[in-house]
Amino acid sequence: MGLFLVFNLAILISFCSVSCEINVQETQTFIIRVQHDLKPSQFSTLEEWYTSTLKSLQSKYPIPFQPANSTDNIIHVYKTVFHGFSATLTRAHAWELETRPEILGVFPDNIRKIQTTRTPHFLGLDTSKAFYGLMNESDYGSDVIIGLLDSGIWPEHPSFNDDDMDPIPARWKGECQEGKQFPKTTCNKKLIGARYFSAGYERSISQGIKNDDFKSARDPIGHGTHTASTAAGRAVKNASCLGFASGQAKGIAPKARIAVYKVCWFEGCLDSDILAGFDSAVKDGVDILSVSLGGIGPSPYWDDVLAIGAFGAMERGVLVSASAGNFGPESESVTNIAPWLTTVGASTVDRTFAADLSLGDGTVIIGSSLYNGTRLSNLYPLIYAGNASSFGVSTCLPGSLDAGRVQGKIVVCDDEDNGPVEKGLVVRDAGGVGVVVANGIGEDLLAYPYLNPGLAVTMSAREKIFEYLTTDPNPQATMAFRGTQIGVKPAPVVAAFSSRGPNILSMNVLKPDLIAPGLNILAAWPNNISMSDVLEDPRRTEFNIISGTSMSCPHVSGIAALLKGVHRDWSPAMIKSALMTTAYTHDHDGKPLLDNKDLNVTANPWSMGAGHVDPMKAVDPGLVYNITVDDYIDFLCASGLTSKQIKTVTKRAVECSKAKKSNPWDLNYPAISVVFNTSKPSHLEVVVTRTMTNVIDAACNYTVVVSNPKGVIVTVDPQQLVFGKIGEQKSYVVKISAKSVVIQAGKMLSRFGQLSWKDGSHNVTSPIVVTWI
Repeated sequence: MGLFLVFNLAILISFCSVSCEINVQETQTFIIRVQHDLKPSQFSTLEEWYTSTLKSLQSKYPIPFQPANSTDNIIHVYKTVFHGFSATLTRAHAWELETRPEILGVFPDNIRKIQTTRTPHFLGLDTSKAFYGLMNESDYGSDVIIGLLDSGIWPEHPSFNDDDMDPIPARWKGECQEGKQFPKTTCNKKLIGARYFSAGYERSISQGIKNDDFKSARDPIGHGTHTASTAAGRAVKNASCLGFASGQAKGIAPKARIAVYKVCWFEGCLDSDILAGFDSAVKDGVDILSVSLGGIGPSPYWDDVLAIGAFGAMERGVLVSASAGNFGPESESVTNIAPWLTTVGASTVDRTFAADLSLGDGTVIIGSSLYNGTRLSNLYPLIYAGNASSFGVSTCLPGSLDAGRVQGKIVVCDDEDNGPVEKGLVVRDAGGVGVVVANGIGEDLLAYPYLNPGLAVTMSAREKIFEYLTTDPNPQATMAFRGTQIGVKPAPVVAAFSSRGPNILSMNVLKPDLIAPGLNILAAWPNNISMSDVLEDPRRTEFNIISGTSMSCPHVSGIAALLKGVHRDWSPAMIKSALMTTAYTHDHDGKPLLDNKDLNVTANPWSMGAGHVDPMKAVDPGLVYNITVDDYIDFLCASGLTSKQIKTVTKRAVECSKAKKSNPWDLNYPAISVVFNTSKPSHLEVVVTRTMTNVIDAACNYTVVVSNPKGVIVTVDPQQLVFGKIGEQKSYVVKISAKSVVIQAGKMLSRFGQLSWKDGSHNVTSPIVVTWI
């Protein structure tokens, strides 16, 4: 996929596909959703009820690990964002539980894997006059608590010092959980809470927690430390990664408090532990939850534990920011698609780490590298790994290269299977002098800390290299490493690896919601683990540069914390609306945002959502689209979910036949997306309703401006909205009329426009997406 940091790729491991008859006695962990109001009165606690339920199973197969005290079967008990428990069961027991009236759902315990000196400046957070107003008004987010579900934290890092910070907010109910190399005294006024959840992982992963994985909130991977400092790291002077990206490093909300919930371990993150993290974080009192992890693809809302946990968090006023996934540029690849999540895709910034590959014919190809060792000074023979392997393997896997063909040459390796730094070592060990890692999915210039001369090139550059290799009888090349380059244009650009829409579960909900910096992001790193995920890499650094939507997510989490610091009464939907309706769709030169999936391709809402986040405008959006819990329930009804499915998500008994009549496109989302069925040409018209809330303490008058998608006529009634006071709400109706189009069976066609409400000071903008299927 192009990102060979194991903690960036989100991989969902499927369950055994052998016949049910064989599998009924096999054990695994399950998460059980329970209807708490059906608890019999003879049980004084939920734990007693759950234990009795497990004992009462009538299956012919015994409950695994059944001890004298059967509570040992129970892994976690959930009481806040989710009602129920997780336990080790046979499949037969799981099926039997599903028949019980008090059981709303039984979910296999899936495993997921976890998906700065420049970005605050790039986002305008340390340059504009408005910055000082935002930071002063929010006090840099000091009263806001960001919870992170991740791989833990390296607490001694200077990014987490608490110098000159005010006392911990009195409403905080969390704790600093003791564990391996993590005494209770580890926390401070910056890192105010730390917990770890490993029971599901230990029950499901055969080798359990390894010694160097730290059974505590300490981070042995680096990912959690990186995301925490991106969201809320304190300012650290003279920061760099091997001398690259040098400057002052700080997070987006540098005085926000951090609470860490370690749910990810070396082999991944179990849903049962993730859900326990959600449950604890909301109970502890976090304001924002940052979740840089996900599965391989979208799941139905009622079958997605992360979506269910996030619903419970949203219900209690907690905004959940989640990564969109690293499966771009494929369409329909976006994950974390529930409408109550803020789903974040990735963009580039105006900084690169330039390295040139100069070919023998004089062509210079711009690449990227964090290599800082001995430089190449001469031209060397150039060879493709597929032609230097006895097996025809082109990805430079260990043992795949023929030393006789590689000796003294620069080797071009395809970017799959193993990581770029490891590819370089494979080339070195076979006698090669350098490595070129060719990206096969787009125009991203990913920077990696090679141990020997190496650089990465884009997909289009790969094509140029191959043309040269096939036409020159004596192909040669050399490399030059030019270090950190600032002010690179165009910027921002949508990262090719960033997962794309449409949201295949509900095309009426735009996903991703927006994009934020995620390519080559510098942030804090544990100072005693490898910076490249290669065991033989001896280098250690306090800051590292990595890429992924895992990096873009905490940018938005930090911005949301700043907004929450200014607007304590805003709901999660209001914060998300402010972020989306003020996002921009042009680069810093005023040209339309481009998409790195290909050269000169313009980005659209499937790749960038509403656009690139703009914190300085988001703090004062003028109007917002609010969404209540009941609105989400109406949406679930309108989307055709059954009452049981809705109760599985919401914990509420709902009869959709008696619920408010609505259509799924009427959810008060800050974007409008409608779908027309070309087999019904007489129905190519739809009416959409939206309601706006005034969030400025003044009377104001807004006028609508519409940019029609091609082949579509959009009319708005009324065309003016007049507000007299803060908190006042006004509704409007959008009629979308489309022309009939001809498309191939199984295909779809989407066209894009936008709708803006303007009062002279504010532009409240929503994308319009019209799709024919």
